[in-house]
Amino acid sequence: VCLTCCSRDVMVKINQICHKNSVKFFTGDVFGYHGYMFADLGEHEFVEEKTKITKVNPGVEDGPDTKKAKFDSSETTMVKKRVVFCPLKEALAVDWSGEKAKAALKRTAPDYFLLQ
Repeated sequence: VCLTCCSRDVMVKINQICHKNSVKFFTGDVFGYHGYMFADLGEHEFVEEKTKITKVNPGVEDGPDTKKAKFDSSETTMVKKRVVFCPLKEALAVDWSGEKAKAALKRTAPDYFLLQ
């Protein structure tokens, strides 16, 4: 479900329905130079391709570069990952008075508060 130009109450209500029924949910809007986007994908599993790191044998070469890890771009491995997304209501209900929230405040975009 994709929503735009909706009130906060409508977005929260539709997201709750989607979250309960395991339906992916996206919402966003733009206000001049500012905008927001929110995604609730429920439990989302995906595969990420990682480049293998090979270590150089210190007995083969001399010099400062021998201890650095080297990337072998020809060898990759697939890593399965899982992310659990929170509903919109939970994302908007953050208590900004706690110690953890004060640290997160520095990393939070000001546009988040426009949605509030």
